[in-house]
Amino acid sequence: MSNYRRWFVPGGTYFFTVVTYNRARILTSDAARPVLRQAFLKVKRHYPFEQLAVVLLPDHMHAIWSLPPGDSDYDLRWKRIKEEFTKAWCQQSHVTQEVTMSQKFRGGRGVWQSRFWEHTIQDEHDLEAHFDYIHWNPGKHELVDDVQNWPWSSFHKYRASGHYCAGWGANEPQTYIGIDSFGEPE
Repeated sequence: MSNYRRWFVPGGTYFFTVVTYNRARILTSDAARPVLRQAFLKVKRHYPFEQLAVVLLPDHMHAIWSLPPGDSDYDLRWKRIKEEFTKAWCQQSHVTQEVTMSQKFRGGRGVWQSRFWEHTIQDEHDLEAHFDYIHWNPGKHELVDDVQNWPWSSFHKYRASGHYCAGWGANEPQTYIGIDSFGEPE
């Protein structure tokens, strides 16, 4: 049994990495994006949270959420988002990855990895580092030469508001150097 622990801070701000099962490259497809959006919207109606930043890549996504005061149940929110997406995805007869008998017994459907990475944001510097990591991620994975060319990112919202200056994203930011992990294999 693993000694896996999460840190729950009521009203906290959290960074997440959520990965598809076997890193299936489905999330940026025309079929998956609207299904994922509807799953997020449905869950947010019942379990509110503020999504500060997000990037969608073919096989994973990163997000930063702030939860309401007194609420620390991000685990429930991710569980429900994954369930809603999986249900709709399978109803539309999209391909899923093969799972083991044990995973089938536990309800696994071959769409998402069962766990996700969580990091509790500690302060403004930590927030900025994770914020920049999210927005640089398409460049890190060499999906684009300049992150302004990646359409599925909150980068565009923050570039338009002036948070990022012209040219940001053409080179890797230095704000997150020294952080050990962001929850994805290198």
